[in-house]
Amino acid sequence: MSVFRSLAVSALVIAFSGSAALADLSADQVWQDWKAYLEDLGYRVDSDESRSGETLTIRDLAMEIALPEDQGAVSMRMGQVEFVENGDGTVSVVLPETIPIAIAASDDEAQQVTATMEVTHTALEMVVSGTRDAMEYDYDAEAVTMALTELQAGDETPEIRAAQIRLENLSGKSQTALGEAARTVQQNMTAGPVTYDLDFTDPTEGGTLVFSGSLARANFAGAGTIPDSFDAEDIAAALRDGFQFDSRMEYETGSTAYRFEDAGDVLEGTNSSESGSLKTSIGPDGLRYGGAGDGVKMAISASDMPFPVNLSMARMAFDIAMPVIESEAMQDYALGLEFSEFTMPEQLWSMFDPGAQLPRDPATLLIDLSGKGRLFFDLLDPEQVANIEGNEAAPGEVESLTLHDLTLELAGAKLTGEGAFTFDATDTTSFGGAPAPEGALDLRLVGGNGLLDQLITMGLVPQDQATGVRMMMGLFARPGPGEDELVSKIEVTEDGQVLANGQRIK
Repeated sequence: MSVFRSLAVSALVIAFSGSAALADLSADQVWQDWKAYLEDLGYRVDSDESRSGETLTIRDLAMEIALPEDQGAVSMRMGQVEFVENGDGTVSVVLPETIPIAIAASDDEAQQVTATMEVTHTALEMVVSGTRDAMEYDYDAEAVTMALTELQAGDETPEIRAAQIRLENLSGKSQTALGEAARTVQQNMTAGPVTYDLDFTDPTEGGTLVFSGSLARANFAGAGTIPDSFDAEDIAAALRDGFQFDSRMEYETGSTAYRFEDAGDVLEGTNSSESGSLKTSIGPDGLRYGGAGDGVKMAISASDMPFPVNLSMARMAFDIAMPVIESEAMQDYALGLEFSEFTMPEQLWSMFDPGAQLPRDPATLLIDLSGKGRLFFDLLDPEQVANIEGNEAAPGEVESLTLHDLTLELAGAKLTGEGAFTFDATDTTSFGGAPAPEGALDLRLVGGNGLLDQLITMGLVPQDQATGVRMMMGLFARPGPGEDELVSKIEVTEDGQVLANGQRIK
C-alpha cells in the first residue's frame, strides 16, 4: 500500500499544486508547458483541445505513467479542464470538481492490484501570473478531499467503509522557473483543519480497523530542482544530474484515534500532540528524514490488558540522514532520537515497585550522532540492492563517527556521554573483521550506585549479579568529583590498544 500512498500524494500535487507549471502569457502556452512538463516526468498525455474566445478547453484529459519493474501503471482521467485568459496577463485554470484516479499494479506475489480514487474540491480558484520562464500562481479552496473508493487485490478484497483525507481552507502559492537544464519549484501552502479517516475489514482474517485523526492547522513548504533528464525509473541517475527536493510540514494540535478488533480481541487508543513537524529532503548528498512532536500524550487499552495505560512525553523526535547513491567521496550520515520527560501511570510503576522505592522522575533519552561514510552501490536501484543482498562483501564503509550527545535519565540516575572515532578500512584484522577504530569516548554516571542499591533492596537484581556489576564499573570507571559520580574515558589508540581511564584493557 505504500506504492498507492506515494502515487496518491503525487496525483494530488500534480492536480492542485502548481508544480506542473500551468502559467504563461496565453492559455495555449500554459497548456503546452504543462503537457511538456508531464511528459518529461514520464506521463503519456492524451486529450482533445478546442478554443473559444479567451478559453482553451481540454476534454477527455487522460494521463498515464508506468510503474517501475513492470508492476503496472497509474492512470488519471480529469475529464474537462479550462484555461481562461483574464485579459490582465494572468490565466485562470478551472479544474473539474471531481477527478477520478485509477491504479493498476502487481503486488509482491504477482497478483493484480487495482484501486480507484477520487479527488474532489469545493470552490477551488487557481490564477497563474508571471512570464514563460518564471511563473507564479496562487490558489485557494474551501476544501479538497482525496478518497479511496474501491480496492481489488487479487481474490481478496477488503471491505472499505472509509479511506480519505480532507483539507479545508486551503491556500497556497507556487513558483516555478525554467533554467538551461532544469526546472526549479518552490511552494508554500496552508490548510486547516485537516482530517483523515480509515475504516476497513480484512477479507482473510476478518479483523476490522478504524482509524481517524485531525490537525487543527498545517503549513507546508517545499523546494526542488528537477533536471530535464529526469527519469522516474532511474532516480539514482536523476540525483547525479542534480535532482533534489526539500520539504517541511508543521502542524498545530494533532490527534488520532484507532480501534482494531479481531476474533473478539480489541486494541484501541488515542494519540495527541500540541504541535509537531515533519521534514524530508533528498538530493545528490543523500536522504534526510525527521519529525518531532511536542506535548505528546498516548492512551492505550486492550482486551488482554489489566488496565488502560496513559503515557506522555514533553517531546518525541527523530532525525535520520544517509547516503543513497554510490560515491567515491564520503557523505554525511546522522541519527538523532529524543524522548524527553517520559512519564507512565502509577499502575505500571506499582507492578514492579509497589513500595515506591524508586524515584518517579520523568525519564529522558537523547541520542545525537553523525559521521562520514559512503555506499558501494545505489540504494534506490532495486537490481543493485538485490545483488548486494546476495553478496557477502561490505555494502559501504564508515570513515568517522561523532557522538555529540548521549543522555539517559531514569529513576534518579543520569548517564551522559560524548566522543569521536575514525575508522581505518584498510585494517580489518585488529578488531575481528571490522575497520579499526581510533578515538575516545567520555562517559559520566551520576546516581548509578544508588539506583543499584535500590534495585537490590527491591529484589530485582540479585546480590551476586550486583557484585559483578560493581566490579565492571570499577574496571571501566573511576570516582568523579561529585557524590555517587563515576567517570570513564574509553580510548582506542592508533596501534589498536584499548584503554579505560589510561589503563590498558586490550
